[in-house]
Amino acid sequence: ARLVLLLNLMLLLFLISRSLCGFPQLTGVLDDCFCDIESIDVFNNFKIYPRIQKLTERDYFRYYRVNLNRPCPFWADDGHCSIKDCQVEPCPEVIILFLLANAIFSFYPCGQYSQVANANTDIVDCEQAQDLGAINSTLSNYSKEAFEDWARHDDAQDHFCELDDETSPDADYVDLLLNPERYTGYKGPSAWRVWNSIYEENCFKPRSVYRPLNPLVPPRGKGCLCLEKRVFYRLISGLHSSINIHLCAEYLLDEGWGKSLWGPNVQEFRHRFDPAETKGEGTRRLKNLYFLYLIELRALSKVAPYFDRAFVNLYTGDRQEDRATKELLLQFFNETKAFPMHFDEKSMFAGQKIEAKTLKEEFRLHFKNISRIMDCVGCSKCRLWGKLQTQGLGTALKILFSEKEIKNLPEHSPSKGFQLTRQEIVALLNGFGRLIPLLYTLS
Repeated sequence: ARLVLLLNLMLLLFLISRSLCGFPQLTGVLDDCFCDIESIDVFNNFKIYPRIQKLTERDYFRYYRVNLNRPCPFWADDGHCSIKDCQVEPCPEVIILFLLANAIFSFYPCGQYSQVANANTDIVDCEQAQDLGAINSTLSNYSKEAFEDWARHDDAQDHFCELDDETSPDADYVDLLLNPERYTGYKGPSAWRVWNSIYEENCFKPRSVYRPLNPLVPPRGKGCLCLEKRVFYRLISGLHSSINIHLCAEYLLDEGWGKSLWGPNVQEFRHRFDPAETKGEGTRRLKNLYFLYLIELRALSKVAPYFDRAFVNLYTGDRQEDRATKELLLQFFNETKAFPMHFDEKSMFAGQKIEAKTLKEEFRLHFKNISRIMDCVGCSKCRLWGKLQTQGLGTALKILFSEKEIKNLPEHSPSKGFQLTRQEIVALLNGFGRLIPLLYTLS
């Protein structure tokens, strides 16, 4: 599925290059950072791209637990899927082999792998998940108490996203490899309302930015925004661009008898990114995609010490699988740390202490509200990938603004000051994984 996506992305960009002679090439320095697009392309294509697919296809990262049945907290859901491919098929409940107590990312001493779990070396596809075995139950009393304590201590102030209750009966594991992000036919008033609410009510939008939303609503943004608000807007714009490019690359071209034909839709791409059709905004939207990549890359480089501790395991029940997954993850982190032009997050919230604290809280609440809006998306598959990518970005922001807590992590014991749930870890890596092939093909 990922190979097909990459081929479609490359075909999409090839067709665009043939049809858009005047389409400006993405080049030069990105605003709000000391980094240029050419350096990002080289680093992504030769250092990051070769590693990400091997990592996200591991058992730990391919299953994402999500509640797709949470009601929209802002308006009555009026959306629906216009084609069958919008639906998400959850894994059977026995897939909880991949869940640990209280849905908290856990640390397993080597001796706590059961023989049953170790015997399970071949993980089958989602629909055959009944063969995966049962949840590992050999938790020490200390571990159980630690999980309960962490759950109580999980301060909402640290979260930039509205976290799903992973213990909810409405939450299901979804095999991401079997549910690719693609066009679903979700459009019209429901989809319009979601993005309109994100940009017009929850985003710091510059007045100069053109958006084809409601022409009767006057722009609310200010002409000049501070760095923090510019960063916020560019991250949301980059996320929107990522979603749109995936939809254009995996578009339903023909729904014939028995089999659907998927492929790139150049006309749709032009509608969303051609400067001539977007009043010059198309190039800026694509640059914001690069900016989003840069922010998440920085977060990945900073969170490495959290996973580098010997007792941290990416638990699936198979010791060999877990060891190999962690080794791949640490190699990936080492690559991210080698990038020479990282975004400097210290330049944010650096003013007067009280003003900076107020601005940071406003920043966090705006983003948390956007994560809640994802429960208003009427299409199941769109909601799945919207929630995952929003949580991935929220986790990246949580990491960037937890530098002190990460530096003070104890080497040989769990920490209450900074922790990541399994859901956050899976979202962080898969969210970043959505950006990597896009930059690879755009370059």
